[in-house]
Amino acid sequence: MRSVRKGCARARWAGVRVGGVGFDGRRAVVRTSISVALATGLYGVSFGALSVVAGLSTAQTMALSLLMFSGGSQFAFIGVLGAGGAAGAAIATAGLLGARNGLYGPQVAPLLGVRGGRRLLAAQLTIDESTAVATAQSDVADARAGFWWTGAGVFVLWNAFTLLGAVLGDALGDPRRYGLDAAAAAAFLALVWPRVSGPTGAVARLVAGGAVLVALALTPFTPAGVPVLVAAAVAILVGVLTPMSDDEPTTPEHTGDVP
Repeated sequence: MRSVRKGCARARWAGVRVGGVGFDGRRAVVRTSISVALATGLYGVSFGALSVVAGLSTAQTMALSLLMFSGGSQFAFIGVLGAGGAAGAAIATAGLLGARNGLYGPQVAPLLGVRGGRRLLAAQLTIDESTAVATAQSDVADARAGFWWTGAGVFVLWNAFTLLGAVLGDALGDPRRYGLDAAAAAAFLALVWPRVSGPTGAVARLVAGGAVLVALALTPFTPAGVPVLVAAAVAILVGVLTPMSDDEPTTPEHTGDVP
């Protein structure tokens, strides 16, 4: 038994698949997660600075990042307050945008298989980036690693850079001039691009195009958040009505034990 364990250890370091899980593949997932977390976290500087300019204190700004932890909702919240809107309108707008995270739950929950306190933690970390990295993987082990590494990484870096932006405030100037507003979007696009451009991406391209058109058409006439929800509803409707091809798996394949 000792020799078997030593052999498995050597195989892990060599990048051989032991128990169905490739360690080279796992390292690639972790690298992707860290890259996405860094790109997204950096944009927290912008939120921290803009939040203070909108009239929130550093403590209030950090409470939003720690508890709400949804960039789109946070920016919507301070946008309404900064424009002189009432607190109720700000909360409603942020809630509409944050509702999209609830749509990720049915897809992420079966992959994670968590219970108790870890389920609550997973709910807090279920955001655009963690869901995208998790669902882009080909097996459950890598999907779980991608979710936790991305979710935790974004949470830590987003809050750290939010604090930095709130403390430095006006000294930073407009964070958009550094390209931070585009960094997170570019990282997310890189994650979904293989699904859109691949051989089975025809439906994905159709859904993406339709969702964009719906969102653009509604944006001038509806409150913030509504276009996103309606576009998501369009995507769900197409997904329900479109039959899945035989060579396109609905969930990552479970190929080994997960720690």
